[in-house]
Amino acid sequence: MHQCTTAQLFDLNHTAARSLLQQFEYPWQALDGISAFILQLGEQLSPQEYDHPAPDVWIAKSATVAPTASISGPCIIQPNAEVRHCAFIRGSALVGEGAVVGNSTELKNCILFDGAQVPHFNYVGDSILGYKAHMGAGAVTSNLKSDKTPVTIRYQGETLQTGRKKFGAMVGDECEVGCNSVLCPGTVLGKHSQIYPTSCVRGVVEENHIYKSAQQIVERI
Repeated sequence: MHQCTTAQLFDLNHTAARSLLQQFEYPWQALDGISAFILQLGEQLSPQEYDHPAPDVWIAKSATVAPTASISGPCIIQPNAEVRHCAFIRGSALVGEGAVVGNSTELKNCILFDGAQVPHFNYVGDSILGYKAHMGAGAVTSNLKSDKTPVTIRYQGETLQTGRKKFGAMVGDECEVGCNSVLCPGTVLGKHSQIYPTSCVRGVVEENHIYKSAQQIVERI
């Protein structure tokens, strides 16, 4: 299922987590290692470039962080990122260079590549958002099935057993997720895919495709 591989979904030149992600064929295999990776990377960051306001939190001096934001570690906020009013970063979050974490947005155990945007009322948990990926207002990742069983990815007759109960979405580079959409557990969006507003998405959307509904997924022209 090559559409779901790390190499197919992401350009690793646009994340500080390159050395973590390149170890794995599938990106969700890196989710358990995010926390330890952040702690290791944080110790290597320059004090001239990063503030260190808590033992496991590093914030680039060029980043903009609202005083109302709540940030728990392990967390790294990279240069020129923006964390807006009432953002809630619960920990194990790597916020890439120039990324935007918006008002009332919640992050937990996730990687935001450089330029990724979750600017309004979003939830991103146990997920990875690629370079310049964008989630519209109210779009969220759902990271736990209602029956609490491990997430399985099925696509065109193939099945991947992830072995994970907590698994949100893998959102490829430059994806656009429409407002108030829900990415169900185990959703994989290929590079440059587009999701219509108010969609409920599950499974795999191939790169360069538009998800209009489960019955209508068309190639971008």
